[in-house]
Amino acid sequence: MVVIFDSALRGETFRLGNHDLPRLFNGLWQLSSNSWGSAPAAKIRRQMAIYAENGYTAFADHYGPAEILFGEFREKWSDPQEIFGATKWCVFRTVEPTRALVEEAVDDRLARMQSHRIDLLQFHWQDYDDTRYLKALHHLKDLQGEGKIGLIGLCNFNSAVMDEICTELGSGTIVSNQVQFSLIDVRPLYAMAEVCNRHNVKLLTYGTLCGGFLADAWLGKEEPDLYSGSLTPSQRKYLDMITRAWGSWSLFQDLLKELRAIADKYDGMSIANVATRWVLDHPFVGAVIIGVRMGVSEHTDDNQKVYSFRLDGDDRVKIEAVLARSNGAQLINSIGDCGAEYR
Repeated sequence: MVVIFDSALRGETFRLGNHDLPRLFNGLWQLSSNSWGSAPAAKIRRQMAIYAENGYTAFADHYGPAEILFGEFREKWSDPQEIFGATKWCVFRTVEPTRALVEEAVDDRLARMQSHRIDLLQFHWQDYDDTRYLKALHHLKDLQGEGKIGLIGLCNFNSAVMDEICTELGSGTIVSNQVQFSLIDVRPLYAMAEVCNRHNVKLLTYGTLCGGFLADAWLGKEEPDLYSGSLTPSQRKYLDMITRAWGSWSLFQDLLKELRAIADKYDGMSIANVATRWVLDHPFVGAVIIGVRMGVSEHTDDNQKVYSFRLDGDDRVKIEAVLARSNGAQLINSIGDCGAEYR
């Protein structure tokens, strides 16, 4: 992948279809619940503008009022074409994906986002045994040809099914797959990476900071109580993964110490910067989607630092030495391939 420094975007970009996009996306899933904090709609839209002004021009997700607030923000932006919106259509129950049903789902997204075309529609289908996901995708491809969809991506599809879909629909139809990828969850390094390379698909990754655990704030801290009520929904999810599937809180502290030592090599960097850079350095990764609490907290300056350095071979060896002591390499067997935890 060619990485371009674009001063207008203040960082790296990657090519997705006919778009040059920043390698950090704004993830809007935290608008799904007040458990992450809440803010008035006007304040959320103002903070979206602040992010865009700082080069974070790509927004992703559909939870809660995310699509509506994004559409209102983009409609008032001086040049709406500068702003990229990715949303989802998720099918969790048995349906017959007729042309009418698929088009209705797309039209609903368009109405909520106040747009005539969805920049990137990410498709999720819960039941792999029901292969009508292929029928749904053919309808999406037809709607793409009619101009209602710009790009088609997947969300939480495993390697084998993604390979089947890309082969069925033809090269270049599927441009992305949104999956979990971090120093804790390394499952994309296996079959997923090979399938991405075969079909020129880029991963849009989430969970890269494990709900904020891969950060200086947790260095040297005691293991939190999973049931204390003080953790966000994301933190409860990733704490369970860290301490049960991946390893232990003690080993996690060793990882944070190593990341802090590496960050100290690069003036002003944080643990979160190093953890994000590690993911971005994999060529099959297009962008990291960072969950943002619009109107509640703001980390544009710190996140942007990830563009200013690269990990060297010594850094990667030291990180790998800690990861080798974990169960990370076994997660693809104990949990399953990408997205298996949601099925």
